[in-house]
Amino acid sequence: MNKLSISLLTILLLSIVSCNKYDANGNIIKDYEELEKANWILGEWEKKDSLGTLREIWERLDDSTFVGLSYYIQNEKDTLHNEQVELMQNGEHLFYTTTIKGENNDSPIPFQMTKDEDSLLVFENPKHEYPQKIQYKLMKNGSLIATISGKQNGKNSAGNYSMNKVK
Repeated sequence: MNKLSISLLTILLLSIVSCNKYDANGNIIKDYEELEKANWILGEWEKKDSLGTLREIWERLDDSTFVGLSYYIQNEKDTLHNEQVELMQNGEHLFYTTTIKGENNDSPIPFQMTKDEDSLLVFENPKHEYPQKIQYKLMKNGSLIATISGKQNGKNSAGNYSMNKVK
């Protein structure tokens, strides 16, 4: 090999290696940019009214996954709704997966992110019975509005759940 070939090869190898980030042990650090856009959802959110309390708790599981728990309690003791949720980045795609106790044979239901803005996340699964769309929007006053929507029994339907951050 001549000097020009060696120089070009060296530049090529350096440019490939420099595209990756490494930790102190030499392991490649992966970027999960789509998940990081949803950092604002982390924490504990709550809505209380005369019928009961809706609560969502979101935590970081690892660098690619947030996990959450959503439940509705009536009379401070009766759990009417219990749902485990997960936000996971797989490649360049962010997925919202929900498992609702007593529904869909307790099997997880995936929704893929179709839209994200500064304070808005939209996930869709057009093949799911209901809902087909799940949306989270962080409001300027710090509250969170979760919306589920789609066709239910052949008619458009939607439910909005406004929550305040408690932790």
